[in-house]
Amino acid sequence: QVQLVESGGGSVQAGGSLRLSCKYSYSSHCMGWFRQAPGKEREGVATFYTGGGASRYADSVKGRFTISLDNAEKTVYLQMNSLKPEDTAMYYCAADGTYKGGCWLVRDEYDYWGQGTQVTVSS
Repeated sequence: QVQLVESGGGSVQAGGSLRLSCKYSYSSHCMGWFRQAPGKEREGVATFYTGGGASRYADSVKGRFTISLDNAEKTVYLQMNSLKPEDTAMYYCAADGTYKGGCWLVRDEYDYWGQGTQVTVSS
């Protein structure tokens, strides 16, 4: 059972930056960040393949967000720059249980979830 604990959320003005952290008990093949805004479905933001370092991003965050992993610290990061009000959401860290051939931005392919950390971007 993978345990995940997020931190780093907060309130920031549009154009600002935040870095989210996710401490994990042990890594899976795929580590990811998802987000859920009120009244909306949980959506994939970024994923990281621990076997080779490949990453994948949602179109809405490409060029602004960067996912990275530090094995020594057992931490996955999400660096978020040029934040927009539409980035406001609860952000969740996720890990897969079984590798499915790729680290997709699909909620159902992740088995372990953190408790979430809130990000609020004001205009």
